[in-house]
Amino acid sequence: MLLKETMKSSGNWLFRWRSFLPLILVVLVIFAFKNYHYPYQSHRLDLIWEMGCLSISFLGLAIRFITVGSTPKGTSGRETKLFKAEVLNTTGMYSIVRHPLYLGNFIIGLGISLFFRLWWITILFMAIFWLYYERIIFAEEEFLLAKFGSKYLEWSKNIPTFLPKIQNWTFPTRPFSFRTALRKEYRTFMAIIATFTFLEVAGDFSLHRRLGFDFIWISIFIISTSSYFIIRIIDKKTRILRVDPQTVSVV
Repeated sequence: MLLKETMKSSGNWLFRWRSFLPLILVVLVIFAFKNYHYPYQSHRLDLIWEMGCLSISFLGLAIRFITVGSTPKGTSGRETKLFKAEVLNTTGMYSIVRHPLYLGNFIIGLGISLFFRLWWITILFMAIFWLYYERIIFAEEEFLLAKFGSKYLEWSKNIPTFLPKIQNWTFPTRPFSFRTALRKEYRTFMAIIATFTFLEVAGDFSLHRRLGFDFIWISIFIISTSSYFIIRIIDKKTRILRVDPQTVSVV
């Protein structure tokens, strides 16, 4: 099989299972906790560092939030099978970077990798992320090229693959919908909170050899979990978060 076909095939497979394969990184997490410690033996500094890492991950979430909130139906989403696209989106976040959702995922993961304060964990995360998403991006761009042809080529010439080119910004054709963004990203928000809470509890356990719960983190987790279930019930039982694709409402 040609390398091109191998890249495309592996990219399609990774795209299909992209939500589950990162769980392999759990092995690295367990290894990283073997030498876990507070910076300068200070719990306060440790908490400040963790909040900084959480803020970085929230930046990634914000990129995803802005992207999906103004993206027309059929151009991005939570499909778990092969690529789908009815139209080529070239405005909003897609006017400054070709893969804003993957950029958001990278920044979310970067914040998590920094939690351990181990340079090799962050470097390893970057390497794995690149190898992982390089194939997904290759397969996706092959699909878009086949579907949209010269239109895709012309757009991609001036739009970076991964590093945003801010000066290219073009306002999205669809007004931003907070309801749409909330409906699509509340799971990502909860996944971030759950991951950081787990790392906090696991880190303290590896350090003190007993199960303990930091008041701040548990409070964040409880508030976030409660919000998650409220939003989930609203999403599943009502149409409050449903927005007509043709609407111009920005609520």
